[in-house]
Amino acid sequence: MVHEAILPEGWKQPVGYANGMLARPGRTLYMAGQVGWTAQQEFMSAELVPQFRQALENILAILRQAGGQPEHICRITAFCIDRNAYLAARRELGLIWKELMGSHYPCMSMIFVADLLDHPAKIELEATAIIPD
Repeated sequence: MVHEAILPEGWKQPVGYANGMLARPGRTLYMAGQVGWTAQQEFMSAELVPQFRQALENILAILRQAGGQPEHICRITAFCIDRNAYLAARRELGLIWKELMGSHYPCMSMIFVADLLDHPAKIELEATAIIPD
């Protein structure tokens, strides 16, 4: 394991995230919020699920360009404009997560917001990774 998930003694195991992530020494990569558009900044869908996939693929493209792998991600913050759509799509989003991230679950926060800058964005993901030297 590159980084170690931290779970205080007696705490229930979280589902789909880690409460803490102990990162090994390395280079820190801070990734700006990525919405569900392509490399040409075009939205191929106005729906949450395909936008989530594209936003996560964008995060992983930046990470790979820096020499990193999904397991190097220590933190992801998600900003979503539609709580009901997110809750209804959790299973589908989980399948996309498994496909792209495997069983790596970094520290995560989900924040529901009124709107995002880039229309018609439904979700935005920002991340931090520690890439081992």
